[in-house]
Amino acid sequence: MARKDLLKSLMTPAVSGEGESASSNGPDANAPGSAGDARATPLPRSAKGAIGAVSQSIAELKKRALIEVPADMIDDAGLRDRLDADPAGLDALAESLRLYGQQVPVLLRHSPNVEGRYEVVYGRRRVAALRRIGQPVRAMLRDLSDADLIIAQGQENSARKELSFIEKASFARQMVEMGFTRKVIGDALHLDKTVLSRMLGIADAVPAALITAIGAAPSAGRDRWRLMSERIGDTPLPRLVELAAGETSDARFEAVLAALDPAGRKPAPARTILSGVGGAQLGQLRRTGKGRTLSIEDAALGDWIAANMEEIHRRFLKEHGE
Repeated sequence: MARKDLLKSLMTPAVSGEGESASSNGPDANAPGSAGDARATPLPRSAKGAIGAVSQSIAELKKRALIEVPADMIDDAGLRDRLDADPAGLDALAESLRLYGQQVPVLLRHSPNVEGRYEVVYGRRRVAALRRIGQPVRAMLRDLSDADLIIAQGQENSARKELSFIEKASFARQMVEMGFTRKVIGDALHLDKTVLSRMLGIADAVPAALITAIGAAPSAGRDRWRLMSERIGDTPLPRLVELAAGETSDARFEAVLAALDPAGRKPAPARTILSGVGGAQLGQLRRTGKGRTLSIEDAALGDWIAANMEEIHRRFLKEHGE
């Protein structure tokens, strides 16, 4: 199966005359030969002719049928795709599911770590919302490797309009860090190599901690994130994170971008060159709103000043009448 079409193939349910009534419920859903058994034993090679073809079709239908799984038996898997927690949005989704039911199935795989549990490939918010209202999850079950799980997640994300630019860029960067080639990433996210290269360039230039501090910033597209990446320069990361203040992610983005605007920056602190006997340059005095910083270039002179600070202070007090 071509990875480019992985998600489409995985999310194609069987056509059944009973529609959604083909779902399996309860513990028998995963029994051998049941509709929920995605790992049905393959038919022997000796199965031939019409009977063999029918048997293979039935086995395929069983693999593609929907199952119902308790939401508390499903764990998260894959990469982080959403930067913002959205409790209000999750509440609204839970209420919609309670009123109208789950119309679109999620995609699960068997947990590779805990027998009897599942991992969500596609549909995390629906699983979370159904868990909140105590309803089972209608799902398709597939056997997927870790790599195929990530690719399927990427393909699903590329089709979602609500993910912001930086969320997609962060997801692409995580795929790079996991060792996926740019060809595979481009296929998974439906991006050509030029667009992907620009996206990764921005994701690499903006520290991950700053992206997390800002959040999804849905109103900020590629051009504005590129502008921020160009303005960051050598600004210390703690300072960048400190700038990300605001009630919404869009507000935090705007606060950081405005603070990094060269036109809006404060002028450099005033400096005075300190000269000694014969005009020799000894150091400099920097003046800021927070105080004064004395910098002495000659180490011996600096040590002498430190050793004689009490006498220097006494002379200061005498001259200023204090």
